[in-house]
Amino acid sequence: MSESELPGVQATTLARVMLAPNPGPMTLDGTNSFVLRAPGSPSVVVVVDPGPSDAGHLARLAGFGRVELVLVTHNHIDHTESLAEFARMTDAPVRAIDAALCIGGEPLVDGERIEAAGLAIEVVATPGHTADSVCFALPGDAPLGAADAAHGSVLTGDTILGRGTTIISDPDGALGPYLDSLERLRALGTHGPVVALTGHGPVLPDLAAICDAYLAHRAERLDQVRAALRRLGDDATTAQVTDAVYADADASVRFAAEASVRAQLKYLRGTA
Repeated sequence: MSESELPGVQATTLARVMLAPNPGPMTLDGTNSFVLRAPGSPSVVVVVDPGPSDAGHLARLAGFGRVELVLVTHNHIDHTESLAEFARMTDAPVRAIDAALCIGGEPLVDGERIEAAGLAIEVVATPGHTADSVCFALPGDAPLGAADAAHGSVLTGDTILGRGTTIISDPDGALGPYLDSLERLRALGTHGPVVALTGHGPVLPDLAAICDAYLAHRAERLDQVRAALRRLGDDATTAQVTDAVYADADASVRFAAEASVRAQLKYLRGTA
């Protein structure tokens, strides 16, 4: 099969994105599954976040060749529903930070360097969106057509989205660790733009720049929560603060707004 006949879209020299058929208010266009492969190893791949249990989507992922390893960015079901099914299909081990998600493989360790399918993949723990959120750095990657691979790419899961901002999934997630994770990801772009391969939405060309924008957004939200507490009182409820800060939030994502508000209140009150 020629490159033009392959399913999905080649996002960088090493990563191909496969959009799962699960669009929605929380998943945007759908969950991005990634197929990673080295140019000299076209028939052996690593799959990141196989996503929902959709037979067609999983068949397309498995159709790229022998899957040597499956990696998971975090525990949310739109990324993990198919793990057991996909592991049976491919006989590939599944690795995640959370041991409960691992199948035939050990839990991931922060700072670990994985060698698989001719690739070097660096594990970057990024708790915050969820406690088990992790990103995967590909230092040998580059934008399509780039002259070199000096700055690489990072698969960000839901820590960074291609459009909009992510939620803090309280009580699993927490704002303090999330801010630390954004700082850590921003530092990866010290020497030049790093491509962000996001869990939902489009690929972003500059990870550090989007981390700056995310940090500014979080600072603005915290200021809005502080202002709401001054008006409502320090003992204001999550619902009251959500009404004040996320007044324009659609009802379909109200639960997500409340989760983020709970995380912000815990952060400001020093209880998380």
